[in-house]
Amino acid sequence: MMTEGSVPRRRRVRRLHLVRRTAALLAASGLALLPSVQPAAAEGSRTEFTIGDPRITESSGLAASRAHPGVYWTHNDSDDGPYVYAVDSTGRTVATVTLRGIKPRDVEAISLGPDGALYLGDIGDNLDGSWSEVWIYRFAEPAELRDQTVDATRYRVRYEDGPRNAEALMIHPGTGRAYIASKNERTGGLYQGPEKLSATGVNTFRRIADVPWVTDGAFSPDGTRLLLRGYFFAEEYRWKDGGAAPQRLGSVELPFQRQGESVTFAPDGRSVLYGTEGKNSTVTRVPLSGDKLPDSAATATPTTPAPTASGPASPGAAPAGGATAPGQGTGSRSTGILIAVGAVALLAAVFRRRSRSRGDS
Repeated sequence: MMTEGSVPRRRRVRRLHLVRRTAALLAASGLALLPSVQPAAAEGSRTEFTIGDPRITESSGLAASRAHPGVYWTHNDSDDGPYVYAVDSTGRTVATVTLRGIKPRDVEAISLGPDGALYLGDIGDNLDGSWSEVWIYRFAEPAELRDQTVDATRYRVRYEDGPRNAEALMIHPGTGRAYIASKNERTGGLYQGPEKLSATGVNTFRRIADVPWVTDGAFSPDGTRLLLRGYFFAEEYRWKDGGAAPQRLGSVELPFQRQGESVTFAPDGRSVLYGTEGKNSTVTRVPLSGDKLPDSAATATPTTPAPTASGPASPGAAPAGGATAPGQGTGSRSTGILIAVGAVALLAAVFRRRSRSRGDS
C-alpha cells in the first residue's frame, strides 16, 4: 500500500543509488570529472611522451625494448586486431607488427622475456569467468623496426581455481617464467605459470599470493622487484623465485591518470613509466629511490639520461614532453582520490539542490 511521502522517499533512494554507482565507477575507471583542477606533480616525475597515433586509442600494455633503446611496445585493448605497435621516445609509431593467424579476444598486457621474445597476454575476461581458458602469444622482438607480419606461438592458459579476469602479464627476466595478476576488488591473485610454457598442452597457473585490483605489472630488468599498479595505487615487492610469495615493500609514487592501464620499468631500472588508455595516451616517468630501486640499480652509478630525440612525428602525434611543471600534468595518488571524491560530492550536492527545488525533500 502506497503511503504519503513514499514517492519522494523512493526518489531519494534512487538518487542515493545513482550517487553510489557514480562513486564506484569513478573508483573503477579513474576518470577525472574536474578537468580544471590540476593536481600537483609527483616529485621528480615528468611526462615522457604522448602516443599520437590515431590507431592507438586503448593502449593497455607497455614494455621497454632492449634491442631498440628508447622504443616501447604497446597494443590496444579488445576490438583492434593482431597488432603490436613500437613507439619511440617522441610518441611516434616507428613499426606496426601483425601477428599472422591470430584472432585476439581481449589483449591486456605485454612483456619482454629473457629469450628476446615479446609475450602478449590475451587474458581479459570482463565477465570474470566467461572464458574457460585464455591465451598468451609469443613472438621474437623484431631486429628491424618496420611494418611487418610475423609468426607467433600460442599458449593455452587455465587457472587452477577457475576462470577469472586479468590485465597483468609479467615474464621474469631471469627465469623466463610467466606470471599473471588477476583483477578483482576482493579476491585478486598472483598466479605462477609452469617452469616452461608448453605450446602443445594446457598451461595451468597456480595462485601464489593475494594482490589488490591490478591493471598491469612489470618486473625490474634484474628481476629483483615486481611492481603492480591499479588505477589509484602502485605497490612494489621484493621478488623471490621458487614460488614463494613476494615481500611487499610498500607504495610507489603514482601520478593521477585517466584510466591508468600500463607500467614498465626503464631499461636501467631506476624509474618506472606509467601509461594510460584513451586517445593521446600519456606515458609518465617516475624515479625510484631507496629500497624501491632494484638491487642492480641501487649499486650502479647513476647516469644522466640522454635528451629526448626529436624528429618528424606521424600524423596526429604529439611532441614529447619535458619536465612537468608543478601544478601541471601529473599528480599524486592521494590527489587523484580527492578529485574523485570531490566529484561525487559535487554530484550529490546537485541532486540535493534539485530535490529542494522540486519539493521532494
